[in-house]
Amino acid sequence: MSENAQSDCPDFAKGGGLLPAIAQDVVTGEVLMMAYMNLESYAETLATGRAVYYSRSRNKLWRKGEESGNVQKVHAIFVDCDADTILLKVEQVGGAACHAGYKSCFYRQVTPAGLKTVGEQVFDPQEVYGRK
Repeated sequence: MSENAQSDCPDFAKGGGLLPAIAQDVVTGEVLMMAYMNLESYAETLATGRAVYYSRSRNKLWRKGEESGNVQKVHAIFVDCDADTILLKVEQVGGAACHAGYKSCFYRQVTPAGLKTVGEQVFDPQEVYGRK
């Protein structure tokens, strides 16, 4: 176990500066999404009480809801035993965590016939983002 595992901060060095961050509905316990955080996004999340992630595709901070308005109010933050995974207990404002318009990014179930959509779409991404 690294020395940082016992500190007050996740061990961002383990993930090359990025650690997985899971957002979970504070009331229902439903897993809403998984993204990545770096030290800067983690610090801003702590300071503001709103979820901020690091977008690998855009190579910059991603303030959840900055385009859609579907922000995540953070109620609690947990770090796993190895200090290399972050769990955010959030209130999902606007009803959808997923950029595809679903409450959870995990809206498809693996079945013998292939992926089956089991979630309900809350908004049309074309209307919100101008893309699908």
